[in-house]
Amino acid sequence: MAGRALVPDRLLQIGFGFWGSKTLLTAVELGLFTELAKRRLDGKALAARLKLHPRSARDFFDALVALGLLKRTGARYANTPETALFLDRAKPSYVGGMLEMCNARLYGFWGSLTEALQTGKPQNEVKTGTDFFGTLYADPRRLEGFLKAMTGLSQGTARAMAAKFPWKRYRSFADIGCAQGGVAVEIALAHQHLNGQGMDLPVVRPVFEAYVKSKKLQKRVAFHDGDFFKESLPKVDVLIMGHILHDWDLKEKMMLLRKAHAALPPGGALIVHEALIDDARKTNAFGLLMSLNMLIETKGGFDFTGADCRQWMKKAGFQRTKVEHLAGPDSMVIGIK
Repeated sequence: MAGRALVPDRLLQIGFGFWGSKTLLTAVELGLFTELAKRRLDGKALAARLKLHPRSARDFFDALVALGLLKRTGARYANTPETALFLDRAKPSYVGGMLEMCNARLYGFWGSLTEALQTGKPQNEVKTGTDFFGTLYADPRRLEGFLKAMTGLSQGTARAMAAKFPWKRYRSFADIGCAQGGVAVEIALAHQHLNGQGMDLPVVRPVFEAYVKSKKLQKRVAFHDGDFFKESLPKVDVLIMGHILHDWDLKEKMMLLRKAHAALPPGGALIVHEALIDDARKTNAFGLLMSLNMLIETKGGFDFTGADCRQWMKKAGFQRTKVEHLAGPDSMVIGIK
């Protein structure tokens, strides 16, 4: 029996993938899902609210239907349960802030992937002599939006970490590079015996403390001013580094792991959580693409496998290590001192 003929459909779908990506990113930018969270609208009314030209508004909306991002009943459009939860700006579960950054920054920078691969150099604002994060941290309003976006993005992972790590054995923890405090809050909510800290630059303090207060956790979760490159890490039972190590080269990764080991008591734990690349480097496409994003964004950062991280932890002095899946593409590597 003759074998099935090969067709190029999958290759074309990947190659044209930016069409669907940009359609979603533009809908987030326009606030389309937030508008539909208020009420179902027909195409004409929705186009008017978003100030769209009539020529292609219908194709835009129906493309979102075909992509599974909107529902249409008759002539009226509505969010799906997924877009209603995660892409409505009025909800605390909103992850669109990260997608807004992808649209405003990364979408254009990824157009220079070839140059990045050939030169090994970042392709972001560094090329024009500007510093995205320096500018971001200097603008309180933009910074707050970015930190909130990080919370929306990390909630599922944080809840999985709160459920899967043996927190009953420990009394205190600190999240290094804590942003708004999403990880620290989820862990403290799930385990009332714990006292937690979030370590970040001083400018983050008011955003962190406001979020912690909104969850009524200010008695158990505190902010710790600090630059984790320049200062010692907090003396607690468990240290957490989420999406931190992948920003740096191997020498800097090892320095941070050694700092964590030095700060922890005997029996203390370090949790490193990232979109870990699978050990065979064949299946977690998101982790591998994230590593390419580190090429675009940083001077030496790269993502890594669980086996890589376990090896580095042992070199830094940790006695026992293990890898456990959390949620989506994210997993954690646990090192015990």
